[in-house]
Amino acid sequence: MKRKEKNMKKEFKKIPNFSNENEERKFWAEQNSADFVDWEKSNIAYFPKLKPSKRKISLQIPELMLEELRTIANKRDISYKALIKIFLKERIDQILRVQYK
Repeated sequence: MKRKEKNMKKEFKKIPNFSNENEERKFWAEQNSADFVDWEKSNIAYFPKLKPSKRKISLQIPELMLEELRTIANKRDISYKALIKIFLKERIDQILRVQYK
């Protein structure tokens, strides 16, 4: 019986058309992609010019901390906003490495 199951081709569901990215994101959060795609026949795709989605936020921090960030950023010849992103990314990566080892 198991041999027969291996030889049978799986029927994949049709991927619906989405009206926007949020609708598609919600769909894939609730679905198993293996029901729609034969991952054994897939190829790795590279998107070198793809930019991640960004969202603006408002962040209140003490003035002294902001001045310290600006001083460090100035020494590195980058903006303080870029420095904040670098610091956040480094810390996030550090925490994730510890949690998922």
